Amino acid sequence: MLFDFIRSIQAGTVDFIEVLIYIIVALMIIFLVMPFHEWAHAFTAYKLGDTSVKYRKRLTLNPLEHIDPVGALMIILLGFGWAKPVPINDRNFKNAKVGMGITALAGPVANLVAALLGGLIYNAILAFAPIGFYSGFGEYVLYFFFIYVQLNITLAVFNLIPIPPLDGSKILFMFLPDKWVYTLYKYENLFFVAIFALVWLDILPIGYISGALFSFVDWLTALPFVAFI
Repeated sequence: MLFDFIRSIQAGTVDFIEVLIYIIVALMIIFLVMPFHEWAHAFTAYKLGDTSVKYRKRLTLNPLEHIDPVGALMIILLGFGWAKPVPINDRNFKNAKVGMGITALAGPVANLVAALLGGLIYNAILAFAPIGFYSGFGEYVLYFFFIYVQLNITLAVFNLIPIPPLDGSKILFMFLPDKWVYTLYKYENLFFVAIFALVWLDILPIGYISGALFSFVDWLTALPFVAFI
């Protein structure tokens, strides 16, 4: 879904307004949602016992503490990217692997929370907007929230890939022997390059999973308004 749209932008087959809306959504993700994603990591780690995140100034929603310029550019160009990782001292957790896994999960959950909020707004507009709203400007408002939900879901799914250095790897590591974990970390940089190749070649089922999750989020967030739609 989202990857097809991005390829359409690159091919020049979408109109200027749609591209502009996508860029605005991407900037909103970079400056609002990605800081929320990283804050969720920091807050969870803090609650689990790692107070070091507070002194590293990562227990904040200030985007200047979280933005990675290259990762931000990737979000605009490819629909997935990253912020500056929150340094976590797992020795402050009662159980290092479990603490890291829970902390890692908090980031994608933050993206899903953002997607749910966008879905609620989208369906509220469908339910209560006056007749005629959907032509012209109103159509672009709906399109904005449609892309916003899609992009957040794609980022959540992307981060849950169980390959280092993504959040999903730390969740997977909870269930692997330490020897395997150390071996996988040794090749983290290689995996990082491989992830981009696999995603761009559309080998990983990110689009399929994101599409299914989008349908679920849309259905769930439409429930409060079902009597009005």
